[in-house]
Amino acid sequence: MHHPHNSTSRRTTRFTRTAGIAVLALGLSLTAIPATAHPGAPTPPAAHLEAAATGLDDPAKKDIAMQLVSSAENSTLDWKAQYGYIEDIGDGRGYTAGIIGFCSGTGDMLDLVELYTERQPGNVLASYLPALREVDGTDSHEGLDPGFTGHWAEAASDPAFEQAQNDERDRVYFDPAVRQGKADGLGTLGQFAYYDAIVMHGGGDDRTSFGAIRQMALAQASPPSQGGDEVAYLDAFLDARVWAMKQEEAHSDTSRVDTAQRVFLRDGNLDLDPPLDWQVYGDSFHIG
Repeated sequence: MHHPHNSTSRRTTRFTRTAGIAVLALGLSLTAIPATAHPGAPTPPAAHLEAAATGLDDPAKKDIAMQLVSSAENSTLDWKAQYGYIEDIGDGRGYTAGIIGFCSGTGDMLDLVELYTERQPGNVLASYLPALREVDGTDSHEGLDPGFTGHWAEAASDPAFEQAQNDERDRVYFDPAVRQGKADGLGTLGQFAYYDAIVMHGGGDDRTSFGAIRQMALAQASPPSQGGDEVAYLDAFLDARVWAMKQEEAHSDTSRVDTAQRVFLRDGNLDLDPPLDWQVYGDSFHIG
């Protein structure tokens, strides 16, 4: 199914969807620092823990995060219209689909369909599980064509499939990114910078993975959790992110950092508070 928000001629530059690599995201060394980091410190009351939990996981901020990623991934703020999206964008990762770019070649689409089938046996995608296991790690469509794309779109009308996409997005990408951001003492913008990076680069152990990008940043600046300046650290993180993006042709347009996240950072908007104005791939977006 052709994605309505993008012209074929621009797809190679504006799509940077490699989220599927993040099937390894759970392997990240995401060691959250507990609120009671000092031995013998009293356990804070539940109300304090709840207050400390605000950040990108605040529902309003989480929705902003989804819109920001969708602006880069789908050229629209309407992220909820993307459940049924599926296309091979020619990046070597097979089919890319859904709200966060689950890929048939990188395992996270397989994980998603397994979860959906566990919850909803006999769904229209269940019969493709053997094929998804076979094509994992490749860009092959063998066993998926010609019916898979149509059945994916059909499944997207099932609330259980939408929920499965939401849950896998949170488990593999969103929750680990927010957890690590909070452990590093970062505010909402910093947590989003982590989330956007893990969506694109995944949580594997290669040199352009989220973990490697974070280590490059740590070598240049200390995060707030280590007494560092938040703006200086985020500058270092975004520098490392741009470097990582430029290592792959599909990511060579770095505007999702340069004319979006960097703009918010320059404005001192560490809480990612609206109004927000940014550009990605030359398109302008606004959240009021």
